[in-house]
Amino acid sequence: MSQETVSIIGCGWIGLPLAERLVKTGYTVKGSTTSAEKISVLRQKGIEAHLLALNPEPQGNLSALLQADTLIVDIPPKAGKLGDEHHPAQIGHLVEAIRQSTLKHVIYVSSTSIYPELNRVVVETDVVEPAQSAASALVKAEQSIQNLQSGQAVTILRCGGLLGYDRTPGRYVAGKTVDTGAVPVNYLHRDDAVGILETLIRQKIRGVYNAVAPEHPNREAIYRKNCEEFGFEQPTFVKPESPVAYKVISPDKLLEATQYNFQYPDPLQFFYQL
Repeated sequence: MSQETVSIIGCGWIGLPLAERLVKTGYTVKGSTTSAEKISVLRQKGIEAHLLALNPEPQGNLSALLQADTLIVDIPPKAGKLGDEHHPAQIGHLVEAIRQSTLKHVIYVSSTSIYPELNRVVVETDVVEPAQSAASALVKAEQSIQNLQSGQAVTILRCGGLLGYDRTPGRYVAGKTVDTGAVPVNYLHRDDAVGILETLIRQKIRGVYNAVAPEHPNREAIYRKNCEEFGFEQPTFVKPESPVAYKVISPDKLLEATQYNFQYPDPLQFFYQL
């Protein structure tokens, strides 16, 4: 049983099941939510709950959340709604507060959408400085996190497309015309996202890592199987007018550092529950 305290900023689709897993394995867990109604839900699960919004300045009990050994930052960038500078500003304010804390380890949950479509296997060093975009917001946010003082270990986990349980790819394309069927997928099951984060916390690993299932079937195979399983209308697959750019995200660096065993290495075998 661990006596360590882990704080999770963003107890959402990944953050909440991660918090539940950590509570069960003996960690003291603090968690943030932007919803007053969700406070009681978190507390019932054994999580010390705090209201916190990043607007982009922190509003709420950030100081309590920073009194921990490890901090997980898992908040969606929402660049489209609030502009490309909103998320970097959120993280910038957070970093200023983290600098004044006694945190030992900070893990920032990023996304493989940070990479351009390079029509090849992509590794952690393949980030480029993009023009203003959702990707540029992630680049700036990551840079802020990486500028923390050397005394605080920093880990950046770039997750692929998060699926599993109620997130089923077939429902997003049901009945539609799809011209990207040949594109390989870079998906990650929620159970593996949680498992990888728990591993990073436990092993205290620092650095930048991709988190995607090791196998990359194409979208057509995924969509057809998922629609068939759940009774969604099959999409119509057409050949694109010109080749569709793609990327194949490599998880090799993560696997080498952690020896993590994926529960769902093949996206064709992901577990869903509608």
